[in-house]
Amino acid sequence: MKNTFLSLALLLFILPFVGNSQTATLKGVILDENNNPIEGINIKADNSGTQTNSNGFYLLKIPSNQDVTVEFTHLSHKKLTATFNLKNGEELEFNPVMNTSVEQISTVVISGNKRKDVEGIVTLEPATIRKIPGANAGVENLLLTLPGVSNNNELSTQYSVRGGNYDENLVYVNDIEVYRPFLVRSGQQEGLSFVNTDLVQNVEFSAGGFQAKYGDKLSSVLDITYRVPYEFSIDADLSLLGASVAVDAISKDSKLTGIVGLRYRDNSLLVNAKETETNYDPIFADVQTYLTYKFTDKFHLSFLGNASVNKYNYAPQTRQTNFGTLENPLALLVFYEGEEKDKYQTVFGALNGTYFANDNLTLKLIASTYHTTEEEYFDILAQYRLGEVNSSIGDEDLGEVEFSEGIGGQLNHGRNDLDALITNIQHKGNYIVDDHNFEWSVKYTHEDIRDRIVEWEVIDSAGFSINPPNLDFFNEQPYQPYEGPLVAYQNVRATNKTQIDRIQGYLQWSKRSILGTSDVWYNVGLRAHNWKVQGDGIESTSQTVFSPRAQFAIKPVWLTDMLFRISGGLYYQPPFYKELRDSSGTVNPDVKAQKSFHVVLGNDYSFKMWDRPFKLTTEAYYKKMTDVNPYTLENVRIRYRADNSATAYAYGLDMRLNGEFVPGTESWFSFGYLKTEENIDNRGDIPRPTDQRLKFAALFQDYVPNIPKMKMYLNLVYNTGLPGGSPSYADPYEYQNRLPDYKRADLGLQYVIVDDKDNFNSGWKKPFKYLSLGFEIFNVFDVQNSITNTWVRDVYSKRQYAIPNYLTPRVFNVRATMKF
Repeated sequence: MKNTFLSLALLLFILPFVGNSQTATLKGVILDENNNPIEGINIKADNSGTQTNSNGFYLLKIPSNQDVTVEFTHLSHKKLTATFNLKNGEELEFNPVMNTSVEQISTVVISGNKRKDVEGIVTLEPATIRKIPGANAGVENLLLTLPGVSNNNELSTQYSVRGGNYDENLVYVNDIEVYRPFLVRSGQQEGLSFVNTDLVQNVEFSAGGFQAKYGDKLSSVLDITYRVPYEFSIDADLSLLGASVAVDAISKDSKLTGIVGLRYRDNSLLVNAKETETNYDPIFADVQTYLTYKFTDKFHLSFLGNASVNKYNYAPQTRQTNFGTLENPLALLVFYEGEEKDKYQTVFGALNGTYFANDNLTLKLIASTYHTTEEEYFDILAQYRLGEVNSSIGDEDLGEVEFSEGIGGQLNHGRNDLDALITNIQHKGNYIVDDHNFEWSVKYTHEDIRDRIVEWEVIDSAGFSINPPNLDFFNEQPYQPYEGPLVAYQNVRATNKTQIDRIQGYLQWSKRSILGTSDVWYNVGLRAHNWKVQGDGIESTSQTVFSPRAQFAIKPVWLTDMLFRISGGLYYQPPFYKELRDSSGTVNPDVKAQKSFHVVLGNDYSFKMWDRPFKLTTEAYYKKMTDVNPYTLENVRIRYRADNSATAYAYGLDMRLNGEFVPGTESWFSFGYLKTEENIDNRGDIPRPTDQRLKFAALFQDYVPNIPKMKMYLNLVYNTGLPGGSPSYADPYEYQNRLPDYKRADLGLQYVIVDDKDNFNSGWKKPFKYLSLGFEIFNVFDVQNSITNTWVRDVYSKRQYAIPNYLTPRVFNVRATMKF
């Protein structure tokens, strides 16, 4: 692994890079006032120029990532001047109409936001992602401020969307699907998200009703694009939680570009603030690189590579949790022995060849390999006392346990190993003819997964072993002699070697047009997915599903700026390995794809308030799900029943108001209502584990008027309590319990010492293009949020006590951000 890290890190620096800029492409057809093409239009930008041909067509290369003024001139027409700011490698079709009497001057700053609005896709600014505070700052942290996106665990980068679980979300980086570790059980084990925020150029997110070109998941798609550098630069970020460095570079001839990011994270600041005293020794680190070589203007070859290592050594010592009421305060004291050692190593590489056959046809060939080796080893003995707390104010023993109501112990053992190799090869194409846009793809995937799970748990109370609740032999000691078998409370042992072959593809068509006086956009597509499961001791099984999807958007010619959308279709989620393995570790190859009929109605209302732009986005959705694979959720670990014994539904309303509440900065407020229930084995509807009824969130940016370089960032989230906190063995139909509401506020203060507009010719600030120092407060109001309950059993009274497992309290962090 060390050699892999070193090779990827050095690859960038052995290239002859300098800071020359790259180009973007401007093209189109120029017409006169009668819609006839004009030949011989002179088009000039800086030192480059061209002319239109007999069909009025032109193509011009211009510098990227800067304002470029382009002049269109002709003897019989008035001059037209337009200013463009295009991204590196971007192609823009600009089709102006040349007037004969009126001089035309305009400024055109291209943004993908408007184009994505009609598709129901939210576009997030990378600069905002990097600045917003959070215990796990990054793309996922910002997603949690959107309506319909929830996560009640700030230590985890996973999220649920509109009633779906963590496994129902697609993540792409530069057209390549990425994967997450399999064995992670808690947020503090996760470490780093795959997405490196320092490398990001575009972030697009859809919470449902997405197009056929995106894969087969039920809930959402996150589409990330890493940037292609246009100059040499170094970005660095340092804090008490870790550090990151990103290097952008470009060759002299602008053909070879590269970006490398290195990250290190240490969660000790957050974990050591929790109620459990522990020896915590984490190492979360990765290196990523994105390289592009332009052989010609028609053929580009890109490489995306990632190597990461997450080591998690955890040795708990003691814990005291106070709970109960003011009248009856209780406390749980736990003394631990043993430790947990986990290790996740991942290597990922992908090649993407893009061929621009002509102005209308683009072809891609993508090959990728993902390899993960994961180890989860633990032996932890917990010996506990449960008792009443001295609540006498002024007493020297205030807060101490005076009387023990329960004494017992719990021994957990685990030896879990997983080795997964996933290989993909995919062809994608895009063909534009007139106003029609055709997109297609064919993809083959091979998944080879070797898995061993050995877990057992032994529980006793006052020296008497407690058997699992599903046995008929109940332990009535000490009142009656026990003659039944002594068995572990939980015992799972299994070894699996599983291979899954997948062939999937899609074809979709979209078109922009006019309906009456309104602008409209259509999209229709069909996905097909065939998969075959086989392996040692597994009967070979093959299944196929077809997923039709459609979208329609209309923008009426009204005085009020309104956009309406409707989208939906049949969405399938063919099972991944985790969904094939039940709680006993047995692989069931006959598990069907979960199916969802999904409809989304959306509206965008753009308006001005205080002479500044604002937008209110509203979406109502309904999902009817069949062949549902029920699961239990403990912290962030999902365990499936590996059958299709349930049906479910979800409906809700999402609203988001965003705009410049403070001039020059974007902020937003979100509201979400959700109801999702499932019917398992025809026993009736009960809330699903992700039934997050209400959500309020806000992201607010501000600055001090008299000190504009002093900026403030506030991240607020309120979620009503999720179902959960019940014992792992409990029948959900007999045991319904909700966790407390989740409330959190993170505050960041940043003073910008050097910003992008400053230019220092001497002194210590000269090397910096950007420099800021910040102070962050996580969980400002020190709210005690809980993610699960620990259940303590008392053999005498037969009572069970739910002891909340609290998340992080108030934590302070300092941060420095710089760019060279």
